[in-house]
This record gives sequence, structure tokens and C-alpha cells, in this order.
Amino acid sequence: MRESAHKGRGKTDSAERVGKYNMKESNYKNYDELPLFLNAKTVAKVLGVSPSSGYELMHEPDFPMLKIGSRMVVPKEQFVEWVSRHTQGGAD
Repeated sequence: MRESAHKGRGKTDSAERVGKYNMKESNYKNYDELPLFLNAKTVAKVLGVSPSSGYELMHEPDFPMLKIGSRMVVPKEQFVEWVSRHTQGGAD
């Protein structure tokens, strides 16, 4: 019943769930489409996690976050390197 309540609400593809892990689908198809600096919401979209998980990730000690005043941003190039290091693309 709950599932049918959500049908037809006009949700976009980015809000759809993918696979058995309920991962959100990213609107970004490659790193070139990313802005130069990412906020927590964009980090979450790219990784397919919730906005709160993106925000929490930005507080991790090894995450490449810059604080500009009260705003937290991640340089695109450092984000790409971080992803590579934390997936099979990087060495342990």
C-alpha cells in the first residue's frame, strides 16, 4: 500500500532508488560534469547517498573538505582523487 502512495508524484530520476541497496541514482554521468567545488548535497548526489550522509562524510578527517567561513566545500579534483583512493582505483 505504501509503495502505491508514492507512485505518480512526479519524482525525478535522481530520487529513484537503484538496486537492492536503495542507492540513489546520480544525475552526473562523469566527473567533467561536476562543478569546481562541491557542497554536501552534491557530494551526496554523486555518491548516491543521503544528504545527511554526504554532510557526515565531509566531517571525516581524511576527506578533502575546505571551510570558507561557515561554508564547507570540496574541490572537484581532490574529490575525484579521494574516490579513487577509496575504491579499487587506488592503492591501499
